[in-house]
Amino acid sequence: MKKVALGEICILKTGKTPPTSEIKYFNGDVNWYTPGDLNGRKFLQKSSRTITELAFEEKQASQFQENVLLLTTIGEIGKIGITTSLCSSNQQITALIPTNEVNVNFLYYAIKTIIPTLKEYANNAVVPILNNSILSKIQIPLPPLHVQNRISEILDLADLHRQKTKELLLKYDLLAQSLFIDMFGDPVANPKNWEVKKLKELSTHILSGNTPLGGEEVYINEGITFFRSQNVWKNRLVYDDVAYIDNETHSKMKKSSLKHKDILMTKTGRINTENSSLGRAALFLGENDSANINGHVYLIRLLKNECHNFILHILTTNSYRNHIRSVCVGGIDKRQLNKEHIEEFPIIYPPLSLQNQFADRMQEIEKQKELASRAAQKAEELFGSLLQKAFSGELVPE
Repeated sequence: MKKVALGEICILKTGKTPPTSEIKYFNGDVNWYTPGDLNGRKFLQKSSRTITELAFEEKQASQFQENVLLLTTIGEIGKIGITTSLCSSNQQITALIPTNEVNVNFLYYAIKTIIPTLKEYANNAVVPILNNSILSKIQIPLPPLHVQNRISEILDLADLHRQKTKELLLKYDLLAQSLFIDMFGDPVANPKNWEVKKLKELSTHILSGNTPLGGEEVYINEGITFFRSQNVWKNRLVYDDVAYIDNETHSKMKKSSLKHKDILMTKTGRINTENSSLGRAALFLGENDSANINGHVYLIRLLKNECHNFILHILTTNSYRNHIRSVCVGGIDKRQLNKEHIEEFPIIYPPLSLQNQFADRMQEIEKQKELASRAAQKAEELFGSLLQKAFSGELVPE
């Protein structure tokens, strides 16, 4: 399969931000995309902000038609989506306008396979930047158009299956939220006037870990599991990029040695993304003293008879996410939760019998969610395999 440079099959055009002081350019009928609008969906729909057609007429915005691929090239490199109507974008996004030689759907999947390469080519500035000169020289495989069309059809079907399994997981999350609201109401507004306790009243320990002397140099291939903020997500611990430390290092960090059912919460991070890295929380279900945490993670050890799953659910609700945003400190790109913030977290406290009833029902939902999660993983693996075969010439012969 021959390879061609992107600049040979696409016109590259960078987005633009109209003067923000000019109200006449904003709140119109034209979608104006920013990186936050590129949320993993193939086709772009409604943007969070809009502009007027006057911005085009007075050349204050870049104009893109439908079936144009938008790619983030400043900041978080590699977020992509295909336009579905006349639109525009800010300067963090580059439009790849395909020529007649390339199917835009094929181009979308081709770009997905080279995102790691795009990130490597971005410069090492504080904010990564992939300029159009470099982007135009990056090559992708390009079979004949009829092969591109067939590859796109196959990958579309696999991608649709993948998206449906993800949607099923979201439905279980919505079911859990609905169950909680029905039983207890909003955990922050507390419309049912439950008793409220501070988290420190329900805990024996609230503390953060430490980064071992030497940092990553002390990590080993096997040993004591060492959780960092990237391992703590909403109600789940991710082991894909987990680190390990030896027993000697672990013994020097006894205070943050984890116990079964400790709640872990991220201490620092951003708050302006869908998967905001600040304040994510999950339950550690491993054996006592088999893991530890670094300085960007808190452990919350509840009193013996407290309902861990009930309190964890409160900490991972959307309402609590907004509460965390309201109390954290720091700059725009990096916020922090101090120990005092967590200690003062207000926790609604209905009777333990109700809390445990909720936890039991949640356990059933989690069982079904686990099955759905396995199906989603298989769908992801299938899509990844087909994607790899498509661009190595194994999927459809030329």
